[in-house]
Amino acid sequence: MSEEPKRRFDFSGGHLALDFANTVSHRPTSQRLDRLAEYRDLVCFGDEAGLYPPRAVDHLYAVTGAAPGLGKAALQNALRLREAIFAIFTAVVERRAIPGNALAILNSVVRAGGEHARVGHMSRHFQWEWTGMDSDLDSVLWPIARSAAELLTSGDLSRLRICASPDCDWLFLDQTKNHRRRWCDMKICGNRVKARRHYARVKAG
Repeated sequence: MSEEPKRRFDFSGGHLALDFANTVSHRPTSQRLDRLAEYRDLVCFGDEAGLYPPRAVDHLYAVTGAAPGLGKAALQNALRLREAIFAIFTAVVERRAIPGNALAILNSVVRAGGEHARVGHMSRHFQWEWTGMDSDLDSVLWPIARSAAELLTSGDLSRLRICASPDCDWLFLDQTKNHRRRWCDMKICGNRVKARRHYARVKAG
């Protein structure tokens, strides 16, 4: 039995919009790592998130291979939306005023995607479907922006958290029963912080 291919992106945020915001690692530090370095990375994220229909990925790669400038422009649009989503949701967590410019960016993508959105029906379930996912280079942003808008207008914002590690800043929905989840990933950030505290205690002792 073959192993599942390893994903390049992490989807521990519990929500598409949050996972998209989390495509930056070590955000508040000098070791900041942007995992969307080129347009192919953006398409890879959308592919791993299950946003594209069959053959769309290859077609988008072909388009940007022939016109790399278009890919660069689409990537800049994606980074603008990502930073807007991060600004909005961190403001929610920290109970600060929502940046108006960030909300305007989100709404502009929601409006653009609305022209391509439709309700589909399959296997007794209704779901959002998107036309043009295989031809418009910005198409992956449409479901991401809608997911951000739906989360903002849902009852789940009380579960919104930001990782307690000082060098992380990843966002996530706390789905635990006691609502006390502190880390984006206990095995990574949680253990790292605990190790630092242990080292500090040993050094002080």
